[in-house]
Amino acid sequence: MKRYSILLFCLLTHAAFAAQDPLRIKSLQRCADLLSEDRQQWCLHAQGLGAQPPTVWLAGQRLPQADVQRQGDNLTFTLTGAHQPSAPLWLESAGDKSNPVWLSRQRSHVVAATADEVAKNMDGLTTYLDLVSLLIEEKHPGLQEAQRIADKYGAKVVGAIAPLNVYQLRLPVHDLIQRDAMILRMGSEASVDALIIEESAPERGEEGTGPSRQAINQADEWAANRFMDALYFYQRRIQASAIPVKPVRIGVIEREVDFDAPAFTGYRGPCPQGQTCVYARDGDKVESHGSHVAGILAGQGAEGGFLTGLGKASPGFEVIVERNSDAGITANIAASVNLVEDGARVLNWSWGIHRVGAKNVQGDEVDSLVRSGLAMSGYEELLEEFFLWLRKAHPEVIVVNSAGNGASWSGTDEYRLPSSFVTDQLLVVGGHQRSDKGVPVTDPQHVRKRQSSNIDMRVDVSAAACIRSAQAREAHCGTSYATPLVTATVAAMLSINPSLTPEQVRMLLRRSALTLGLEQDFEAMDAEDLTAPILPSERNGQLNHPDLGRSARLDMQRALDLAVQSLQRVR
Repeated sequence: MKRYSILLFCLLTHAAFAAQDPLRIKSLQRCADLLSEDRQQWCLHAQGLGAQPPTVWLAGQRLPQADVQRQGDNLTFTLTGAHQPSAPLWLESAGDKSNPVWLSRQRSHVVAATADEVAKNMDGLTTYLDLVSLLIEEKHPGLQEAQRIADKYGAKVVGAIAPLNVYQLRLPVHDLIQRDAMILRMGSEASVDALIIEESAPERGEEGTGPSRQAINQADEWAANRFMDALYFYQRRIQASAIPVKPVRIGVIEREVDFDAPAFTGYRGPCPQGQTCVYARDGDKVESHGSHVAGILAGQGAEGGFLTGLGKASPGFEVIVERNSDAGITANIAASVNLVEDGARVLNWSWGIHRVGAKNVQGDEVDSLVRSGLAMSGYEELLEEFFLWLRKAHPEVIVVNSAGNGASWSGTDEYRLPSSFVTDQLLVVGGHQRSDKGVPVTDPQHVRKRQSSNIDMRVDVSAAACIRSAQAREAHCGTSYATPLVTATVAAMLSINPSLTPEQVRMLLRRSALTLGLEQDFEAMDAEDLTAPILPSERNGQLNHPDLGRSARLDMQRALDLAVQSLQRVR
């Protein structure tokens, strides 16, 4: 009898601990037929589901219980109707609400390879074995042509980025020799513009080396970009002037956010209108790359992000953290296309890649986030098609991209993607950190450039690269964390004046910028500017202005001020 009592106690204790797991959505992805538009099947994996069937909420409406199938911690449901709007989704069980995630009804979804579907190539990099994407020439009907090619080679169309005429095929191959032979034949098809070979296991976040000092002061780092001054300006000036600010939707290409971290515990269930919202899958690491990036934008509490710090003056910002799948760069672009079609005005790309053999400024090979020449050529075509589509269909959208941490050049496609693209819709962000000199914030020597930050004329502006939260064991540094400071500033500027074009936003950021670094001579070759040097036209034509030739450092407060002034010019 005693043995049974102990067994019962253990079972009850285990159940109690299991019941303590908070309700979280860990993943949400399209499954089954990814090409179907009328019927979309979704697969959801959750933590903390109780014994009773959970309620699935989509856009504030309950999905019928009969439409949701459960198997353990996995839920499957089907949505019908091709033109239904995308919306947030969350779970509710026993009064507990999960983190909300964004469910996109758009057409771009790709498949990630499993551990058994990858191999090592000659460069020692992980490459997809039987999944390849075709970029079909614009004049051809994409799906029809992709299906024809698939039938010809015994392949199957399994995914798509339809607006870009990109279709993902699963090939009938078993090794890299067979794969390379087949893609060589496919590439000779007249309708194929490019083939995209994915080279990525699940990617680590793009981070640089730590700061030169063991400890950093977060407020001091952000003060170099006038973070608090910008919050104060927005709160006071917007409320005093009654400027009709508008909500802005922001897409953040990251894998997940840890909703157990203090900065995100308040984001549960539906988001009240007019407040800052975060939609993301839940992760397990408080110091994850996605948590840091999203936290700079919309973290709550004492170390909150910029957009949440706007307080009552805020019109409400939607921060959608989305990755589509773990299919590397292809998934990043698929998610970006969906987010743009879902109304995102700003995209935060805290990621990038270097070509194998790329050299840094010291002449050594870059060893971070490298890809083979074969993969880079496909990515370059994919990114070019994305920005061509963006310019044609969504000219109002701005992409904010990290310059990279290879101590290399950001603006040459032989070295780096996507920051090397020259388009008004791409802002490239370098990184700096606080110097040891006790000079005013306006002094160029108040900060110094990060040694690992990529440089050159293609970089538009620099921002604070080092962060440290109360929960973090150590500081994290990199252009990944400088990028969301610029993204937050751009989003706030657009909330003030939604009519600003990407070209005008860049112009205002540069005109408002503080400086850093030494004065340069505007030389085109061998220059080591952290950013493009400030021009006389960016200082009201003053040829003797002390800022000329120096690199641009983000001034968040002044950028918002110029956005307000731009309204007066329009009127």
